Amino acid sequence: MRPISRFFTKLTLRMLLWAAVVAAALGVGLAIYAATLLPGLPTIEDIRRVPLNIPLRIFSRDNQLLAEYGNERRIPLTVDAAPQLLIDAILATEDDRFYRHSGVDFIGIARAGINNILSGSRTQGASTITMQVARNFFLTPERTYKRKLKEILLAFNMERALTKDEILELYLNKIFLGHRAYGFAAAAQVYYGRQLEELSVPQIAMLAGLPKAPSRDNPISNPDRAVARRAHVLKRMLVLGKIDGLSYRVATESPITAARQLTGPENQAPYVAEMARQIMADRFGPQVYENGYSVTVTVDSQYQVKADAALRKGLLDYDRRHGFRGPIAKLNLAELSQDEIDTELLQYPKSRELIPAVVLVSENQQLTAYTQDQQTIEINWPHIEWAKPYISPNQLGDPPTRSDEVVSPGDVIYVAQIDSNWHLSQLPEVSGAVVSIDPSSGAIIALSGGFDYYLSKFNRATQALRQPGSNIKPFIYSAALENGFTPASLISAMPIVVEDELEGVWIPQNFGNKFFGPTRLRAALSRSLNLVSVRLARTIGLDKTIAHLEKFGFASDNMPRFLSLALGSLQLTPLDMAAGFAVFANGGYHNTPYLIERIVDGDGNEIELNPIWCESCGPDNLPDINLIDSGIQSNNLNLESESDAENVESAERAISAQNAFLMTSMLREVILSGTGRRALVLNRTDLAGKTGTTNDFRDAWFSGFNSDIVTTVFVGFDEPSHLGRRESGAVAALPIWIDFMATALKDFPEKELIPPPDITVRFINKTTGELTYRDDVDGYFEYFPSGAEPDNPIARPSDNQTDSDTNSDNLF
Repeated sequence: MRPISRFFTKLTLRMLLWAAVVAAALGVGLAIYAATLLPGLPTIEDIRRVPLNIPLRIFSRDNQLLAEYGNERRIPLTVDAAPQLLIDAILATEDDRFYRHSGVDFIGIARAGINNILSGSRTQGASTITMQVARNFFLTPERTYKRKLKEILLAFNMERALTKDEILELYLNKIFLGHRAYGFAAAAQVYYGRQLEELSVPQIAMLAGLPKAPSRDNPISNPDRAVARRAHVLKRMLVLGKIDGLSYRVATESPITAARQLTGPENQAPYVAEMARQIMADRFGPQVYENGYSVTVTVDSQYQVKADAALRKGLLDYDRRHGFRGPIAKLNLAELSQDEIDTELLQYPKSRELIPAVVLVSENQQLTAYTQDQQTIEINWPHIEWAKPYISPNQLGDPPTRSDEVVSPGDVIYVAQIDSNWHLSQLPEVSGAVVSIDPSSGAIIALSGGFDYYLSKFNRATQALRQPGSNIKPFIYSAALENGFTPASLISAMPIVVEDELEGVWIPQNFGNKFFGPTRLRAALSRSLNLVSVRLARTIGLDKTIAHLEKFGFASDNMPRFLSLALGSLQLTPLDMAAGFAVFANGGYHNTPYLIERIVDGDGNEIELNPIWCESCGPDNLPDINLIDSGIQSNNLNLESESDAENVESAERAISAQNAFLMTSMLREVILSGTGRRALVLNRTDLAGKTGTTNDFRDAWFSGFNSDIVTTVFVGFDEPSHLGRRESGAVAALPIWIDFMATALKDFPEKELIPPPDITVRFINKTTGELTYRDDVDGYFEYFPSGAEPDNPIARPSDNQTDSDTNSDNLF
């Protein structure tokens, strides 16, 4: 037996020797191969400069997130700011020896190998957190030995270049966790709509379980797998003593609370956010979506929400006034399965509360419908009977008496749930805009460019060049004041024939084809008399008129050199109009509207901006002295008060303080007794404004203001078309303005209108515009530029008048 024993001993030694030689050769070969890979790996400096690709974020002035732009949702998180429970959960699940190995956990590899052999499957991995960070930042997702070797080598390099906390911080921020969420702070928002520190133990465990298979195991896409993965995380935390038994039992039994979160970036101020994005992209290029810029815009989120709601309501109200245009499609319900019906409904866009639906039953005065959201609903007659058939903008069909006269089974319609009741509805074809600015600075505080950004990205507030109609008249009147006219000047409102070499013969008319004799400018503006505006522009001259309009920021290239300019035949955007009216509101200064208030780069450094500020523009107080045709009087006129507007250096003076004051006073008349009197419902005495309606009722406008806020509303079709012969600015646009301003004005107390220097007051007759006695029933107080007030002698009111009646006490 000894020879045999010696033989096996020698054989064993030879085999061991050959194994050692082979192992050595493999080791040397692997080392040589690894050396060939090293030049292609990131350097230590590359590792230190690793970017996070943080998206561009847009915030409102009151710090509400309005939008984010970039391929990855990420909210930067430091290790110090991360909840300890989250770190415990991650390390317990992914790498419990993280702080004890040098990038590659050989003990962990051996343990995982043994467990996998015993279980007969690959139930445990051996990638450390460092290896996962290396893979996510620098390597492709391919599953090859070459990539694994690169991962190990890079992990060693990272451990040399970075501290453990720096590596863990990269992991907290970089790892993909499903639904475009990168990093745990972003995942907390995506799945729970909360900050990390607000999450419970089971919610933390749910997030910590996501890195293994984020697309497959997340609680939205696969709740059952997510619960199983959460249980594994909780078990590991219990085993390692990171939670106690009670916490473990409560957490494992907790229901899933994750849900798809509809956050601000998807629901607030899309037109504003897109404007900010364009500005940033133009300035910083494509990298703006990766470098973590935070942009604060001038918009206030509360005003913005109201502007959007007011515009949507106003457009829906207009749409309903003009009847039901019928179903948008027809489905053959008998030939479609339930899944096919669901697929068909998905072809039609949803717009917030407006949801596509198919009619299932329509009989008597009720209909049943199935919505895109897979609900079966009922609509009762009070919410159907509005649907008179649309025939034309000026004509509707007969009122329906039964629901089957409106729709029938298979019809695809829009429905809306309002105050728990379902309504028949439709997407409006008409559109419009609301824009509101701070007159003292030009800051845009609210802007809505259409009914629904996701149906049409065309921003009507800034891109729609439209004719403003009578909304331009205040600027014509301002030019008249600049050229010697006063609010009491008499101008004929009788017919006029205008001849022009290019335009031919033009015969303008007043609204309703009514004509008036000599009319004071104050009354003419209140009644929006077209013929007075045309005569003013002709008297002043087109050159002077255009030059004056340019002072308000209106581009002369968009102005026709024809007297129709006086009736608004130029082209302006709603933002242009708001900026123009702001000149009256702030005492005569033109500020260029601006949107970006603050920019901070990814490192927290503020980038210098130069917005135009005019905090002290205009009078501090805008008063109610009712210089109106109703004859209300005031004896408390402060003629000596001074505006501090002259101290403003940053804004450009467009018109004199006297001109701005007189125009504000006259535009208040429009609200008090003219075409804007619907605004009296706001119960304010400090409002001024002007309606606007273009030829053939193609566009409707209202612009109004006080000293704190200026708002312009526009309503019209994108392809200019007849709105309907009753759809003037007072009907289509003013209600939207009132709806928005009812909210906005709550933040601005009423102020008195204090005349600037060089303004005098006289008691004049409504008809003649001349000085009159204080007991004249047709008399009222009027403002004049000093030196332009009437000085006519006052005739006796009757033959019985005594000399004492001419006493100066009877005059103002």
